[in-house]
Order: sequence, then structure tokens, then C-alpha cells
Amino acid sequence: MFPYRRIGINRREALAGAGAGLALSSFGLPRAFAADNPGAEIETYGLSTFGDLAEKPDFKAFAYVDPAAPKGGMLSQEMLGTFDSLNAFILRGDAVFGTDFLFDTLLKNSLDEQDALYGLVASKVRVSADKLTYRFFLRKEAKFQDGTPLTAKDVAFSLNILKSQGHPSIRLNLRNMVSATAEADDELVVVFSPQRSRELPLLVASYPIFSAAYYGTHPFDQTTLEPPLGSGPYKIGRFEQGRFIIYERVADYWGKDLPVNVGQFNFDSIRYDYFSDRSVSFEAFKSGVYTVHEEFKASTWSTGYDFPAVRDGRVKRETIPDKNISGIQGWFFNTRRGALKDPRIREAIGCAFDFNWTNKNLMYGAYQRTTSYFENSEMAAKGPPDAEELTLLTPYRDKLPPAVFGPPYLPPVSDGSGEDRAMLRQANNLLLAAGCKRQDTNLLLPDGSPFQIEFLYDEPGLEPHTESFVKNLRQLGINANIRVVDPAQYKLRTDNFDFDIITERFVMSFFPGEELLGMFGSESANTHGSRNIVGVADPVVDALIAKALVANSKDELLHICRALDRVLRAGHYWVPHWYKPSHWIASWEIFGRPKKAPLYDPGISSTWWYDSESAKRIHFAGQ
Repeated sequence: MFPYRRIGINRREALAGAGAGLALSSFGLPRAFAADNPGAEIETYGLSTFGDLAEKPDFKAFAYVDPAAPKGGMLSQEMLGTFDSLNAFILRGDAVFGTDFLFDTLLKNSLDEQDALYGLVASKVRVSADKLTYRFFLRKEAKFQDGTPLTAKDVAFSLNILKSQGHPSIRLNLRNMVSATAEADDELVVVFSPQRSRELPLLVASYPIFSAAYYGTHPFDQTTLEPPLGSGPYKIGRFEQGRFIIYERVADYWGKDLPVNVGQFNFDSIRYDYFSDRSVSFEAFKSGVYTVHEEFKASTWSTGYDFPAVRDGRVKRETIPDKNISGIQGWFFNTRRGALKDPRIREAIGCAFDFNWTNKNLMYGAYQRTTSYFENSEMAAKGPPDAEELTLLTPYRDKLPPAVFGPPYLPPVSDGSGEDRAMLRQANNLLLAAGCKRQDTNLLLPDGSPFQIEFLYDEPGLEPHTESFVKNLRQLGINANIRVVDPAQYKLRTDNFDFDIITERFVMSFFPGEELLGMFGSESANTHGSRNIVGVADPVVDALIAKALVANSKDELLHICRALDRVLRAGHYWVPHWYKPSHWIASWEIFGRPKKAPLYDPGISSTWWYDSESAKRIHFAGQ
């Protein structure tokens, strides 16, 4: 899967940036190679952030697949929202989901490892002694879906056009890629700046490869509904703008027998149906319109599955452990707005949210409160800063609030009444301390204007959770409202930072680097379409991110992230939501799957398969 997605962040969706004083270490290279060849050019079959590779050079398939999995049938799932473009690599348009099925990459990740890539289009990589030149050797059998060869010229073209015309997030990723050139049809040379981050070579290796010939006659930087020429395991079949899209398996896919692909891409077709409302999409699942559903509403998971297909065993429910770092989900403030610039005001707004009441009354007590930007991981700050964290933070003591040097900020714990008076008093005190004033029952901002804020959504799923929040804000004299707009308008407004408060969910990687720059770095704060939706522009945050980008060990990165967590939490940039370390999956009983699931992904589209005998047994007629 390539690293950039329009919504959310997967574990390599990150923005690369310059970090001062890069130490030329062996990160990214297998430990054995790095240890045995200090100061020498190194040739390797894979890359990872700190050199950890679980698979041997001669591995035959990943452990989480069934190499004998049958091919056939359809997998269908739902998507919320809409789409008006098949180009997912530019800022314009509302891109369709799933285009990563279309394009191969130089290397491919393992779903059993936190951050490891193995050979796909490239069979091996040779790295210079200074770790600034990466030479990728391509498989000569690689080809596009029209039968034309996939060469190093195509890879160089892809990286260069992504750097010059791609989505702003991708362009920022690639800013320290000096050049990408083809020295032969099967040999690509990528040169990096000395300021490159430790993750940039991995990002380059996992970006999609386009056909240079195809884009010689098709503009890259435009939205389009013309299916592009790909090289991956699927191509675009039938689709209807904004309603559904079907990806069809390429029967003669050139890479189907490679170790990184064996036992995968088993469905003849993969379909995504688009809905504007979760309740409507769930009714469609119940009637067999689509066949696999991930449930995100605790109330539905607890009470909504008493329908015939569940009772008679035709639909199966399961809880699949999620071993990834929990996502950063919450209400995010737009600090570019004058009313939300003061952290005391943002903290006060957070005091009006009663998580305990919401969890009990709306979510059946199924969730835990998120408190950290690195929730459910060792990177989450706890207790007072340790010696390493103090070393990082002390040089900036005069620029940081004193709270950073104590236990990290935790949202107040409510009494669960829905309108905890102590929390509302705390909020009121913070608002008055920030210069707000009262006029009858209304709250005025320090400049005398009425305090008004809007919660912006593109679908109504969180309206019940927000309504109780809004009620408490109104008790404080804040004129708070909820507005639901269509997905296209939502994207336009969020791309242009035209909002007060929105809800988003981002997924942090196990070894965060470039994504930190994209989400919290000053350089991305005013770049339209960036993931710095909050508008964080703090020199201390920038300094800590610069260190994270070039950390030479997991332990060093761990302490940097804990220090960063303290600073961000003290900034009150969001009102954190909730999390649970599992996936709720419901599926019609027409699928087979390997005995061992991947550690870091449910593996549905990549490792499951259609079981025609099971479909006959339950008389499934939905496909």
C-alpha cells in the first residue's frame, strides 16, 4: 500500500522535513548488514526504519497468508462520503478510495511488522556508505497492465512528478529528495540531501509507480474520471461517480507469484459502495448489498445485530485485536480563528465535554478516554519528565508553560452527570482569565464580540455525542452550533481551513517522523490541504520534530516523542475522543481466511478469499 491517503494517515503517511545535524547512521538497513559493513556500500533485500527485518532473504510468503488461497468472487464494503475523481495524488477533487490497488511500488510492507519493506518492483537496494544514494535494481519482468515494460524511467518520472505536481503533503515529503534518475532500464538511482529524514528512503520506496508514456498524453495535475494505466494487481472496472466503484483483478498480473504477493489479492473483484449516512449503509449491509462491515458505533454493535441473518448464522460478528497505536481522534480546533488562539479558551471548551456521560449513555461503556497523541504506546508521556526528556525540554523552558515540566495534561474526569458543575466552573474561570466577559447570559470574547463556534461535519454520525457537548457550551454563554455539509463542501472548507472545530482521526506510526512535520510543523500550518488542520506553529514543537526526524535509535525517538507529547498536550489543540484496541467486524459467511491473521491489519482485502461452497450453503444471493 502506498503511503499517501486523502483521509487519515496510515503508518507511513508522513511529511518529510529537514532536521538539523543529521547523523549518518545505519538506520533503514538490516542490522546484520549494517554491523558487518561499517562505512561500506551495502546491498540489501529490504528496508526498515531502524534496520529490523523479520523475513529472511529467501522467504517464500508472509506467514499471515494461505499460499493456496483460491481466487474468485467479490468482496464488497462501504465507504462514507462521495468521490468525483480517480486521481488520489493531487489536492483537487474528492478522490475515490482504493487506488492503491492499481499501482505497484518499489518495495512492499509486511502487515506483520511495524515498519519493514521487502522487494516488489525492485529486487534489491544498494546503499552508499554515506546513506545518501540509494540504487534500486528493478525486476525486468515488471510491466504495466497494457503489457508495456515498467522501467526505471517510469519510477524516476513518478517520483519527480509527485515532487513537482503532487498533493502538497507529498511534495513536502519529497523536498529532500535531490534527484531520481534512471541509469538503465532496470537501475534507478535516488540521491538525498544530507538533511533528509530517516524515513524518506522508505517513503520513496513505497510511492506508486506511474507510466511515463501514459502521462505524456494525460495531465497529471487534473481531476479525472478516466481510469489510469496501472501496474498493480487490480484495474478499475465499472463505477458510477459518487455511488460505487469496482476494482477487477488482473489475471495475468506480473507480480502475482512474488513472495510479497503470494496468497494475496484473491478476489476477482473488490467493490466499494458509497453512502452519506451510517444508518443507511448498515441497512444495506443487513440486506446483503455489501458483505463486510466494520462497525464504529458501540450502540449498533451492542443492540443492532438482532436481525435474521445474525440469528441463523449467515452473518458472523468478531472482534479482531488492533495492535496498532490508537488513532488520534477528537475535536480539533482551528487556531487560526481569533476566538481559538488562546490555549486557555481551548482548555475551557474541553472542560465542557463530559466523556463519562457520553461513554455510558451513547457508547455502552465500550471505550476508554484518549489522553495522548501517542495513545496506547510507550511514546505516551506519563508522570513527570525523566532525565532524557528534561534534557530535551530544558533549553526551551522560557518558551514553555510550566505545566510541561510536571505530569502531562489529562482531561478532567467528570461525575458522569452530563453537566458536571465543577468542570463548568473550571471552564468559566479559564474563560474569564483569558479576558472573556459576560453580558447577561452571553459570553463575549476579549475584543467584545459574541463568542460563536461551529462544529463542522460531513455526516451526522457524531451529532448525538456533540449535542451534549454543545449544551454545556451554551451554559457557559458560548453560542455553539453543529453544521453538517455534503462531503465535497466539507473537503473544500477543510482544505482551506474554513472551520472552527472539526472531527478527524489520524493514525500515528510506530516510529513517527515525517507525519509529525505534516501534522504539527510550522511549515505546513498555512499550506492548504495539509494535515496540520489545527495550525500548530510553535518553534519548540518544530525543534522536537527536527530531532525526531533524525533519531538514530528507538530509545532516542521514544524520549523525543514523550517530550513532544507533553508540549502538544499543554497546548490544548484538541478535545480528545476515545479509543478501543480492536476492530468490530461483521461479515456474511461467504469468506475463507488464513489461520493466522496479520498483526497490524485485519487483512480483509489482502488475505481473505471468497468461499463459493459457504455461499451456496447459506443461499447467499447478494453478489
